[in-house]
Amino acid sequence: MNRILIIAPNWIGDAVMSQLLLANLKVIYPQSQIDVLASPWVAPIYRACTEVRQVIEARLEHKQLQWGLRKQLAKQLELNQYDACFVLPNSLKSALIPWLANIPLRIGYRGEMRFGLINFSLANPSKTNRPPMANHYLALSNVLDHSQNLDINQSADPKLNISLASQKAIDAKLVAAAIKEKIIYVFCPGAEYGVTKRWPADHFANLAQELIANKSDAHVILLGSKGDRELGEDIRAKANNDQKIHNWCGNTSLDEAIALIGMSKALISNDSGLMHIGAALKVPQVAIFGSSDPHHTPPLSDKAKVIWLNLPCSPCHKRECPLGHLKCLKDISPENVFEAIQNLH
Repeated sequence: MNRILIIAPNWIGDAVMSQLLLANLKVIYPQSQIDVLASPWVAPIYRACTEVRQVIEARLEHKQLQWGLRKQLAKQLELNQYDACFVLPNSLKSALIPWLANIPLRIGYRGEMRFGLINFSLANPSKTNRPPMANHYLALSNVLDHSQNLDINQSADPKLNISLASQKAIDAKLVAAAIKEKIIYVFCPGAEYGVTKRWPADHFANLAQELIANKSDAHVILLGSKGDRELGEDIRAKANNDQKIHNWCGNTSLDEAIALIGMSKALISNDSGLMHIGAALKVPQVAIFGSSDPHHTPPLSDKAKVIWLNLPCSPCHKRECPLGHLKCLKDISPENVFEAIQNLH
């Protein structure tokens, strides 16, 4: 198999988890060229994957058919004469482009009425017995070639690489912000899913103050999207606007965020896409879980410490706390997390 196309998932964390699939495809088909069709917000993940020859960006919106754009993309992709396409999202519309592009082997999970669009498929696991997401994607590499006898429970960890351009860009930002010290803690206080994945802002603020008090040359940088900007300001305000706490939410590209996380002393985050980036960069990290299940989406790194209270009401996977108390996150104290950071290596 010479040319392979990947239809990327739409979430940053899922994109990181799919790197193991790319790596295993290169083992099975070492001469293959792998291209990825991805939205602009996850494209930087695949630019950080050494297995990828080309990232093709397309602004395919969530829950939008965009029939004209999909036909146009299919026409362009057909010229590349791909041998196979791995469709990672489960939606009907995600399977349209490889079908329209006449790619002969279209591999994915059965989902949303796409019989025929996907012609080599696996059954989706039940919601009550889901494997880790990395293994979920990795299993697709075995659909066409069973000779590898792949044991998907013994997979390696995802791996990302930092580009020289991204490193130079983040170095310039640090100089502009007068951050010369080498001890940088990165906090990722946001989570797109909702409040049940977000450790409280006052806890983040108290932790930041404790880290800075413990190491006089330390800085804390808050990372996230533009939507997290207000949350970052709230954390700074609760930490008395300490000049060593910097709110960079919405002020970095994802490429730059990858570079900054890669040079940090430790990453402290909720269950989010940036958490998975830290794991793939093998950065010491503390991952805080509330309503979600760390068995399904853990940070895959031996340098990661997961804090999860495993209350009787969790994981509930709800966007709002059904019981109204959010104890799964509020009861994780800044002291708990500080101690975990001190024990990282």
